[in-house]
Amino acid sequence: MAKTSWFDEKAGTEQIQERVAKLQSFTDALADGVVTAKELASQEQRLVDVMKKTEPLLNDDQHGQVTTLLVELTAYNVMRLLHELHQERAKMVLG
Repeated sequence: MAKTSWFDEKAGTEQIQERVAKLQSFTDALADGVVTAKELASQEQRLVDVMKKTEPLLNDDQHGQVTTLLVELTAYNVMRLLHELHQERAKMVLG
């Protein structure tokens, strides 16, 4: 697979979210507005499979960098979710 940048420098945006929006398993899971335990488990398994396939390909430095990336991405995703939930709760309380 050809390497594609994670960023669109001209547009000043990151491309990961755009690719997620095109991910069939993601769009299918969100289609009804509810992510089921089964859909979440399936996504987790896809993630684990990719991690297991990728990890042996990395040298020590790359492994460290990718580990940092995964930790930062996970922290961002949790923080973003909590922020969005808080915003929605504030809208509901304030009308």
